[in-house]
Amino acid sequence: MKLGPEALSDAEVLAIILKTGTVKENIIDISNRLLSKHGIRKLSSLSITELQEIDGIGPAKAMQIKALFEFSKRHRQAKKINPKIECAKDAYDLLYEKLSDKNQEHFLVLVLNTKNKAIHIEDVSKGTLDASLIHPREVFKPAIQNAGSRIILVHNHPSGDSTPSDADLRITYELAVAAKALRIAFVDHIIIGDDGFWSWKENKSSGKILLTEEQYS
Repeated sequence: MKLGPEALSDAEVLAIILKTGTVKENIIDISNRLLSKHGIRKLSSLSITELQEIDGIGPAKAMQIKALFEFSKRHRQAKKINPKIECAKDAYDLLYEKLSDKNQEHFLVLVLNTKNKAIHIEDVSKGTLDASLIHPREVFKPAIQNAGSRIILVHNHPSGDSTPSDADLRITYELAVAAKALRIAFVDHIIIGDDGFWSWKENKSSGKILLTEEQYS
């Protein structure tokens, strides 16, 4: 109370949240072991089962830790209400935290208004990205329902490598064609990885797209 939370170590902050230890060990020591094994960055991506592999962390404490990171993520997202998206980096900054700890591919549609402000985000698919799972109807439905005029597609690569696969490029081309028919501006397709991001728009304009239009078909 005198010095503020910034004066505490990482283990002490976690200990305050988890409150109590066990008969054999206090909560600061348990927190230290947990952080020594996984670190703060990896801690957020651990499952409830993985968290319980640490002695002293049961189901209740594991759920407290998961809830802590989820609440923190929601707080950061709440501060980004209707941001203006002017480039791929803006979209990456908006959605990186939402996708960075996912162990599956998530395919998101970011809906923009005519002033390029983000007005809606929808998760339309989970799992390996495949044309059979990504139907234009599901992709453009959020834009139509929210009166959006343009969309950006965003998905993650759990491998950490943001390089697009042939399937990524094929799906991008098919959806870009569908967008023209619906008169919804197809702004970009961004792939997020640990190494940063890949932007379809930026690579297309620089001539770095890997497949020709004939190869998409």
